[in-house]
Amino acid sequence: LTMRATVIAAFFGVFLTCTYTAKEATKKTKKAKLYVPQIDCDVKAGKIINPEFIAKCPPGCQDVKHRVYGTDIYASFSSVCNAAIHSGIIDNTGGKVLVQKVAGHSGYRGSFSNGVRSLSLPRWRESFLVSEGKPRKGVTYPSTLEYSSSKSTAVKSGKGDTARKEHQTTPEPTPATEMATTTPTPTTTTTEPSTTVPQPTTTPAAPRTTAAPAKARPGLHRGRDMAFRGTSTSASNRNILLHNTGAQHQEPVATFQRAASSPVHLAMEIDSWKPGLSLFDTGFTSKEELNPKPLEPISQGNQNCKVDLSFLMDGSWSIGKRRFQLQKRFLGNVAQALGIGSAGPLMGIVQYGDDPSTEFNLKTYANSKDLRNAIEKIQQKGGLSNVGKALSFVNKNFFLDANGNRGGAPNVVVVMVDGWPTDRVEEASRLARESGINIFFVTVEAAAQSEKQNVIEPNFVDKAVCRTSGFYSINVPSWFSLHKVVQPLVKRVCDTERLACSKTCLNAADIGFVIDGSSSVGTGNFRTVLQFVANISKEFEISDTDTRIGAVQYTYEQRLEFSFDKYSTKQDVLNAIKRISYWSGGTSTGAAISYASEQLFSKSKPNKRKIMIVITDGRSYDDVSMPAMAAHQNGVIAYSVGVAWAAPDELEAIASDPAKEHSFFVDDFDNLYHYVNQLIQNICTEFNSQPRN
Repeated sequence: LTMRATVIAAFFGVFLTCTYTAKEATKKTKKAKLYVPQIDCDVKAGKIINPEFIAKCPPGCQDVKHRVYGTDIYASFSSVCNAAIHSGIIDNTGGKVLVQKVAGHSGYRGSFSNGVRSLSLPRWRESFLVSEGKPRKGVTYPSTLEYSSSKSTAVKSGKGDTARKEHQTTPEPTPATEMATTTPTPTTTTTEPSTTVPQPTTTPAAPRTTAAPAKARPGLHRGRDMAFRGTSTSASNRNILLHNTGAQHQEPVATFQRAASSPVHLAMEIDSWKPGLSLFDTGFTSKEELNPKPLEPISQGNQNCKVDLSFLMDGSWSIGKRRFQLQKRFLGNVAQALGIGSAGPLMGIVQYGDDPSTEFNLKTYANSKDLRNAIEKIQQKGGLSNVGKALSFVNKNFFLDANGNRGGAPNVVVVMVDGWPTDRVEEASRLARESGINIFFVTVEAAAQSEKQNVIEPNFVDKAVCRTSGFYSINVPSWFSLHKVVQPLVKRVCDTERLACSKTCLNAADIGFVIDGSSSVGTGNFRTVLQFVANISKEFEISDTDTRIGAVQYTYEQRLEFSFDKYSTKQDVLNAIKRISYWSGGTSTGAAISYASEQLFSKSKPNKRKIMIVITDGRSYDDVSMPAMAAHQNGVIAYSVGVAWAAPDELEAIASDPAKEHSFFVDDFDNLYHYVNQLIQNICTEFNSQPRN
């Protein structure tokens, strides 16, 4: 008995010892707290390479200088902390924020929330989400953040101990060597194959080409956003390079020799201009892009087809009752195939005859089932086939915010035509295209050879669509075979890369440069000015239907270097800029502004934004305020760029209101490059805020 008691006592002793040891180990494990790095108010998500991290924002980040782009989903060009305030995760006293990088979006909608005004942005190559700063289960978060350029990150302990700093440096890119960067990434412990994607720890920094995301259309008209173009056939379609640590950067499209005394600017932060660097390069490689996967569905519908779609339904008497029913069945099948939803395509219908009328708008139905039921109940209007009238109606009345237009989605019109229109469509179509509306035609039972004499406007389809390649038009021989084109049509309207009509700040302007060629500039500095002009120009999508570029050089006199209609490709424009020869003489800036207004902007196309960029290095010998005021009154948006001895009062008089957004000054010609991106961003921000004419 004594021996048994001894054994039992020994067993309990071992058990208690093990239990105590396990508890102590657990306590030690619990004591290991997450060290949360602190970031500054101006830190943008795009500057931090980590795809998911928790950071602490300081107090006082609610400031307009810390810009935010988007709502709920933010462009990585945004301030992390101010985006968190905008979303309501923290307030102006600061706090912890969980940041998750996601893929780029076709458009970012601005809004006012929690005291912060966020801006709209047509597109950006990477986005991020913000949420409460608590770790997600199974994810290990970095205690230091890796930046895309040289940066020191202070990491503070939870008890306020002395901060420890980790310095991370971005090596210079070398033309002959590809370098790799090691990126700390959150590690997940779950083994569920549907949510776990192996994350490489080393990412080669070779340039990669990323297809442009769905386009978002900033609102030139009626305050609505327009989508970014990304046509694969356009000369302006850009391949976006990801500049990871040590990655080679692209050479400039147009290069000019700088003066011998000019410094060579190599290592610049990503926000600063680099020759050949796209406005939309954010300077890091996103793990989400390497392994694309949604974090979780945030809305319904086919998210691969985010378009705002209007069908113009033929309700004329020529179609007859039976074929009208076939048309309704076709539209119902299209609605089903599209996958209608708030995060995907939205669809409304306008029926036309003598006069058009809206059956329902974009926000009336948010799913395919309800939409199909509503289509079945549509009654035929009757009348003629006035397609031109219907296109004008849609252009002016359909794509409004009040009707559900989202701004971040391309606007698409599909015109159903039985036979041929009974009015002209060319002018109405042109105005709609210039407003950024992508027009498709589905023509059924086209005119026979003997009937073509009755057609008011021969080749009306080619005159109406953006491109005559056949992409924007489908001809069906009979209403009874219409069902065969459901899938081809859906595929086309969802192919946002090829929606060539969507107008943006980069493809909807006439830009005229007014260049000071006076003696004080000098030959070397004049070449630097031309480099500045070229690097602004090459960020725009240039063609005879997109942005057009013109240039005037002035001294006491003025010279038209080339007009808006002279060159229709980007390379031709850049070559023309390179060929401009230095003039030398006095400085009559006022006369040059008047000359540019007469020779350039009086010949601008309707619905094009007229942008004048005046570059000068000294005080004008004549008055600039009256010519500038006349230009402003004629719809010209003027930007002034002053160098060295330029007079601040004259720069403000030249610039459109507000002057601080339209006027720039640098003390040396070699510093002009600082304002390339800033000037383009200001043009785009203003474009987003303009009402429709």
